[in-house]
Amino acid sequence: MLVLVCYDVSTETKAGRRRLRRVAHVCESTGQRVQKSVFECQLDVAEFEALERELLAEIDPKMDCLRLYRIPGTRGYEVLEYGVFKAVDFEGPLVL
Repeated sequence: MLVLVCYDVSTETKAGRRRLRRVAHVCESTGQRVQKSVFECQLDVAEFEALERELLAEIDPKMDCLRLYRIPGTRGYEVLEYGVFKAVDFEGPLVL
Protein backbone atom coordinates (compact mmCIF):
# COMPACT_ATOMS: atom_id res chain seq x y z
CA MET A 1 0.00 0.00 0.00
CA LEU A 2 1.06 3.57 -0.54
CA VAL A 3 1.51 5.50 2.72
CA LEU A 4 1.84 9.26 3.01
CA VAL A 5 3.64 10.48 6.11
CA CYS A 6 3.18 14.14 7.03
CA TYR A 7 4.61 15.75 10.12
CA ASP A 8 5.02 19.11 11.81
CA VAL A 9 7.55 19.05 14.64
CA SER A 10 7.96 22.07 16.90
CA THR A 11 11.52 23.39 16.53
CA GLU A 12 11.39 26.14 19.14
CA THR A 13 13.71 24.19 21.44
CA LYS A 14 16.90 22.21 20.99
CA ALA A 15 14.96 19.04 21.85
CA GLY A 16 12.39 19.88 19.15
CA ARG A 17 15.09 20.32 16.51
CA ARG A 18 16.51 16.95 17.56
CA ARG A 19 13.06 15.32 17.25
CA LEU A 20 12.67 16.83 13.79
CA ARG A 21 16.00 15.33 12.63
CA ARG A 22 15.09 11.94 14.08
CA VAL A 23 11.62 11.89 12.50
CA ALA A 24 13.11 12.89 9.13
CA HIS A 25 15.75 10.17 9.44
CA VAL A 26 13.12 7.49 10.10
CA CYS A 27 11.11 8.67 7.09
CA GLU A 28 14.17 8.89 4.81
CA SER A 29 15.07 5.30 5.66
CA THR A 30 11.59 4.13 4.69
CA GLY A 31 10.36 6.20 1.75
CA GLN A 32 11.02 9.13 -0.53
CA ARG A 33 10.68 12.78 0.40
CA VAL A 34 8.15 14.57 -1.80
CA GLN A 35 8.04 17.81 0.19
CA LYS A 36 9.93 19.07 3.23
CA SER A 37 7.77 17.20 5.75
CA VAL A 38 5.93 14.78 3.46
CA PHE A 39 7.10 11.32 2.46
CA GLU A 40 5.69 8.58 0.23
CA CYS A 41 6.35 5.00 1.31
CA GLN A 42 5.43 1.71 -0.34
CA LEU A 43 4.79 -0.64 2.60
CA ASP A 44 3.01 -3.81 3.59
CA VAL A 45 0.93 -3.93 6.78
CA ALA A 46 3.81 -5.11 9.02
CA GLU A 47 6.15 -2.41 7.67
CA PHE A 48 3.45 0.21 8.19
CA GLU A 49 2.97 -0.82 11.82
CA ALA A 50 6.74 -0.76 12.42
CA LEU A 51 7.01 2.72 10.88
CA GLU A 52 4.10 3.97 12.98
CA ARG A 53 5.73 2.67 16.18
CA GLU A 54 9.10 4.24 15.29
CA LEU A 55 7.57 7.63 14.52
CA LEU A 56 5.36 7.65 17.63
CA ALA A 57 8.46 6.94 19.72
CA GLU A 58 10.14 10.06 18.29
CA ILE A 59 7.44 12.74 18.46
CA ASP A 60 6.07 14.67 21.42
CA PRO A 61 2.27 14.45 20.97
CA LYS A 62 1.79 17.59 23.09
CA MET A 63 3.87 19.71 20.70
CA ASP A 64 4.09 17.87 17.36
CA CYS A 65 1.70 16.60 14.70
CA LEU A 66 2.04 13.32 12.80
CA ARG A 67 -0.39 12.16 10.10
CA LEU A 68 -0.23 8.81 8.31
CA TYR A 69 -2.43 8.24 5.26
CA ARG A 70 -2.82 4.63 4.10
CA ILE A 71 -3.86 4.26 0.47
CA PRO A 72 -4.48 0.57 -0.24
CA GLY A 73 -3.37 -0.65 -3.65
CA THR A 74 -6.37 -2.94 -3.94
CA ARG A 75 -8.70 0.00 -4.34
CA GLY A 76 -6.40 1.80 -6.74
CA TYR A 77 -5.07 5.28 -6.40
CA GLU A 78 -3.90 8.08 -8.60
CA VAL A 79 -1.18 10.59 -7.89
CA LEU A 80 -1.27 13.77 -9.94
CA GLU A 81 2.17 15.34 -10.11
CA TYR A 82 3.04 18.87 -11.28
CA GLY A 83 6.34 20.72 -11.31
CA VAL A 84 9.94 19.57 -11.32
CA PHE A 85 9.82 16.71 -8.79
CA LYS A 86 9.65 13.25 -10.34
CA ALA A 87 8.69 10.44 -8.00
CA VAL A 88 10.20 6.98 -8.00
CA ASP A 89 7.91 4.38 -9.56
CA PHE A 90 7.81 1.72 -6.84
CA GLU A 91 6.12 -0.72 -9.22
CA GLY A 92 8.50 -0.08 -12.14
CA PRO A 93 11.60 -2.09 -13.08
CA LEU A 94 14.65 -1.88 -10.83
CA VAL A 95 17.69 -0.67 -12.77
CA LEU A 96 21.10 -1.01 -11.19
